[in-house]
Amino acid sequence: MSRKAQTESPFSARVVGILLAIAILSFGGIMVLAGWSPELRDRNKAGDHPFSTSALGYNGFVQLLEAQNYPVMISRSERTLTETDWGVLVLTLSARGMNDALEDYTPDRTTLVVLPKWTGQMDPTNQKWQRDAKFARATDINDLLSDLSIEAEIGRIDVPWETETPFGKMALKPDKKMQIVRSDNLEPIVSVGNGYLFSKVPDKPIYILSDPDMINTFGLSNIANARFAMQMINYLRYDYSEPIIFDATLHGFVRSENLMQMVFDVPFIGATLAALASALLLGWAALVRFGPPAREGRTIALGKQALADNSAGLVTMARRESRMAPGYLQMIRRRVAREIGAPKTLTETQLAALFDRLGPDEKTGKRFSEMEAGLRAPAANREDLMNKARDLYRWRKGIIGRSVNERK
Repeated sequence: MSRKAQTESPFSARVVGILLAIAILSFGGIMVLAGWSPELRDRNKAGDHPFSTSALGYNGFVQLLEAQNYPVMISRSERTLTETDWGVLVLTLSARGMNDALEDYTPDRTTLVVLPKWTGQMDPTNQKWQRDAKFARATDINDLLSDLSIEAEIGRIDVPWETETPFGKMALKPDKKMQIVRSDNLEPIVSVGNGYLFSKVPDKPIYILSDPDMINTFGLSNIANARFAMQMINYLRYDYSEPIIFDATLHGFVRSENLMQMVFDVPFIGATLAALASALLLGWAALVRFGPPAREGRTIALGKQALADNSAGLVTMARRESRMAPGYLQMIRRRVAREIGAPKTLTETQLAALFDRLGPDEKTGKRFSEMEAGLRAPAANREDLMNKARDLYRWRKGIIGRSVNERK
């Protein structure tokens, strides 16, 4: 097997480049999906939470507020429950699964607590739909009030023809029954019968909406309910710029902190970009050095190639490369004269005329005398020497090739 066959790479640079591009894109896609797949998951599933568009959901109210240009958002950060920042916090409770989360929770900002009224099951054919809705157990709702340190109990009464509110009389129409809270410790805002539809906890910024049909998707189909919902939000806000924040963490929609998202967020984004730039530079450095693996040679090389390499190294170290032009010209002149059998008695001028008659360089069109003039004196620099020497070498190879073909 020849040395060339042993050192040739089985893959071309183009094939390896394509393989690397596919691998990098695939790896990047896996990392993106691993870091952001929870964010891409559809959260619109049936239930009494702010993402749901089902009958019991509250996303319809969110969209109604957005359509009226209210600053509204759905929070998935647990810090929202403990912060005291500017804004009205809306807690939409579920009848089950929230007791532990509410035991140690104390609202510190203006908070609207929406009590649950219904329970139901998700439609297996379409997870966005609700089916088999029924009244939640009163004891479960009372437990939620107890977890919030609110001494009250719920009741369900017939829907009145009209309800007196701070915003005027309204024909509110919850489904089947109107749910109210009964308590001697709450401040009434909207009283109905012997209980309260809308009330406030004394000395705390906590407001209780007992019947969720006032703001859920099913209830907003009634114009009076939608008007009451908007007036209630305005009642809770101190300023038109105050945001309305719907909490989704109590329903399990907590935004998880993971490493992939963290490295692309402040303050780590700078270090991440620097690392990516370094990786690209390393990859580029490896790419430009691509080729067959270098064969391991002797520590001290032998043979003509080693002698030539060492001589070239000495010339380079001595910085005498540009002064080699006249010597290279003399060598080529002697070799061509010997190869074509020119008489040894010819002078340099006669040899130049003879060489000119042999023809010009096929690429540049220059004859020997023109190339000779550029090599009589030292070259301007290394690049200038290489260009002139290359032209003369190519002329010699062409002349010798034509001579051989003519002899044949």
